[in-house]
Amino acid sequence: MNPSWRRDARRTGGRLVLGVLIPLVLALGWELAIRSGLAQGRLLPPPSRVLGTLLALAQSGDLRPHVQATLLRVALGFVAGAGAGILVGALTGTLPLARHLLDPSLQALRAVPSLAWVPLFILWLGILETPKVVLIAVGVFFPVYVGVSGAIASVDRKLVEVGRIFRLSRLALARRILLPAVLPGTLVALRTGLGLGFLFVVAAELMGASEGLGYLLVDGQQFGKPDQILAAILAFAVLGKLADGLLVLATRPLLRWQDVSRSVL
Repeated sequence: MNPSWRRDARRTGGRLVLGVLIPLVLALGWELAIRSGLAQGRLLPPPSRVLGTLLALAQSGDLRPHVQATLLRVALGFVAGAGAGILVGALTGTLPLARHLLDPSLQALRAVPSLAWVPLFILWLGILETPKVVLIAVGVFFPVYVGVSGAIASVDRKLVEVGRIFRLSRLALARRILLPAVLPGTLVALRTGLGLGFLFVVAAELMGASEGLGYLLVDGQQFGKPDQILAAILAFAVLGKLADGLLVLATRPLLRWQDVSRSVL
């Protein structure tokens, strides 16, 4: 086995252990507090009960359709919102006229709370899947738009001047200078947008949904089942982390050229 590969595997394993250390300590502490009688656990059940509820939902087959419905809504909303955010962000970042024309209105709309869109989308689009996906897309759009537009606006002017000195065409300038310069900021914006996609899916699933993890949250609240609420929250946390990890893994090859201090700190 390659020694460098073995070192990387040990390093990755160590990071995983550190990453789950705090949640495990907190969960174990709360479990011990309830079992020793220091806390009742009526409104905040012990982790063993929450995991038991999650396992029961999985074994009965009730969890799968809720997870699939939530992931499908997030995926569709993320693709639509991120695509529009990249396109409009690139437009306002590169064209001053578009920036002065569009950015003030978009920044004003960005301040509108997510739940404020719910009644309007229901009125326009009904209560089926379309308004849910549109609401998630709206939530994803704004952080991606701001990230892309800001990344383009912050490109060092000297880099562009160097490209012009070497007489690069507009396409070559965009490909060899602008794209590498804005890519790190764009990927951070995509991760932020993905996180907000999971945030907005809860609001979206309040719009008459009969499936989804958001529906499990509402059902648990209505019928006084805190273990189900926490099980849904735990599922959201795990799925959100896995989705973020897959996005980072998929985009990591695009940033191999970076030589940043994080790798040595």
